[in-house]
Amino acid sequence: MEITWSDFAKIDMRVGTIVAVNDFPEARNPAYQLHIDFGNELGIKKTSAQITTLYKKEDLMGRQIVAVVNFPKKQIATFMSECLVLGAVDGKDVTLLHPGLKVENGLKIS
Repeated sequence: MEITWSDFAKIDMRVGTIVAVNDFPEARNPAYQLHIDFGNELGIKKTSAQITTLYKKEDLMGRQIVAVVNFPKKQIATFMSECLVLGAVDGKDVTLLHPGLKVENGLKIS
């Protein structure tokens, strides 16, 4: 299905740095709760991410990632997700998308 440029322009993708990682035992599928710093404009947003097969909690701390930040909030078990971390999906393995160099938190992806 094709989308228009105006459809794409509605998606707000930003770079953020993971500042906290917690286990999420209430999730239906193995997942972490992430707190991501998107800079001064957006602040810290929370999300749940099913990335436990390729990443340990300590490996995620301080890592920059790319996320969609303008979805409505979504209740996942006992947790309110505020953004969607992007990754390449191969079955249960998710490889996080990230900038090749360190950049300022909150920068837009276009």
